[in-house]
Amino acid sequence: MAETNDAVHKPRDCILFSTADWSEPYWTNKQHTARILAQRGWRVLYIESVGLRSPKLGSARDWKRIWRRLWSGLRSFVVGPPQREHGVWVLSPLMFPSKHHLPIVRKFNQAMLRWTLSRFAGAHRFSEPLVWTYHPFMLEGIAALDRGPLVYHCVDDLAAIPGVDVAAFERAEHELLARSEAVFTTAAALEARCSQHNGNTHFFANVADAAHFGRAMQPGVVPADLAAIPEPRIIYHGVLSDFKVDFQLILDAAKARPDWHWIFIGEEREGQRSAFVPLLSQLPNVHFLGYRSYEQLPDYLRGMNVGLLPTLLNDYTRSMFPMKFYEYLAAGLPVVSTPLDFAREPLAGLKVGGDLDAFLHGVSVQLERGRLNADEVRAAVGDNTWERRLEKMLAIIFHVEEADVERA
Repeated sequence: MAETNDAVHKPRDCILFSTADWSEPYWTNKQHTARILAQRGWRVLYIESVGLRSPKLGSARDWKRIWRRLWSGLRSFVVGPPQREHGVWVLSPLMFPSKHHLPIVRKFNQAMLRWTLSRFAGAHRFSEPLVWTYHPFMLEGIAALDRGPLVYHCVDDLAAIPGVDVAAFERAEHELLARSEAVFTTAAALEARCSQHNGNTHFFANVADAAHFGRAMQPGVVPADLAAIPEPRIIYHGVLSDFKVDFQLILDAAKARPDWHWIFIGEEREGQRSAFVPLLSQLPNVHFLGYRSYEQLPDYLRGMNVGLLPTLLNDYTRSMFPMKFYEYLAAGLPVVSTPLDFAREPLAGLKVGGDLDAFLHGVSVQLERGRLNADEVRAAVGDNTWERRLEKMLAIIFHVEEADVERA
């Protein structure tokens, strides 16, 4: 029998296992889900990444992150996880940073995690918390936990990340899928894979904070560094990663259309730098503005003409559903993407280009059609907001009929 809609709207406790640190400059599903739950009155323990791959010996960024994690882990171990926002505590697990595939390392790490969780749950009187995880390397850590439902939110093909032990990941993921009460995926390919091991698997596309990015639809000032760049302005914002962004395509496109201005908002990461970025930087119609905060992005998107998803196609990216898609639309920007799986079906506001000519044609069409108006934005974004998606997920988790949620 279905529960009443109180099961969806009643505040509860949640332990969320993330693959990203809370303080990451580019927030994804993990941080947004924790924040939205907390805003609904839930109490959330956000557990930062346990590390899916071993650190690279020559990577200063990896080792800097390890020392930062060890310090945060020791502090959490001694005084408990700090509360970062109302209703959100952030735990940096104290664990051995590499050789996760070795049984002795795994047992040590999971024992530390299990003890820390038990202590936190007892101290804060967490009652049968919902366990929401973005990776499978946490099952032993919750073995002794008096918990509620277990949910696997599969938002990336993590096994395709360079450096991940594929065999160990697949074993752990199959076990997680078998144990989960519900599974959510952000791509059709991920849904097809997960549904083989869990019949309660559901596809939910990535979404956007429509109200936040909708500020770009309101009259306002365009930042001075952007206003100095002529139109048309074509934007990509996000991490400038060599295995996620097709910089070769952008280089060829920028050379082919020197009258268009190609703008990047974001930073490179150590170990993910592309040799094409210095070449792009030399072109007068390519502009790297650097990192801009989440709060600043709507002001910059207000002054843009087209949003880009120039994703490099590989095993990791092909099944992605970029969060930027609905962020661009909510800001009033038509979008041009390379042929990711999510773009196989026609979507409002989207043009797809798989080679240089098709990509340039897509941009040209979107420039000609212009920015979306308010009615077009509402139709294109629809229910693809954090709040609405979470409502639907909680209804599935707690077996509430969708009609009951609609009436609430």
